Amino acid sequence: MGKKSRRARRSFTSEFKAEIVELCRRGDRSIGQVAKDFDLTETAVRDWVKQAEVDAGERDGLTSDEREELARLRRENRRLREDVDILKRATAFFAKETR
Repeated sequence: MGKKSRRARRSFTSEFKAEIVELCRRGDRSIGQVAKDFDLTETAVRDWVKQAEVDAGERDGLTSDEREELARLRRENRRLREDVDILKRATAFFAKETR
């Protein structure tokens, strides 16, 4: 019995996700059936539906725009911490050189 190999991570356009969410919201088919029909994981489709509800104000949580801003700020924060670390090491190096 072999292990199930993992499928390569796929990315989808926001338009595709919106279409999938709309299909789920219509109520003709369950989330599981929509996921199966489009060869998607049920978890991914559920997450897309949940995020669409947050974006529409129907559910509490971070909107897509807030998530993007948070990710951008975290990247910037990481870069600034690296800059500070480099400056600290440079200061220590030059302090040692002047003695």
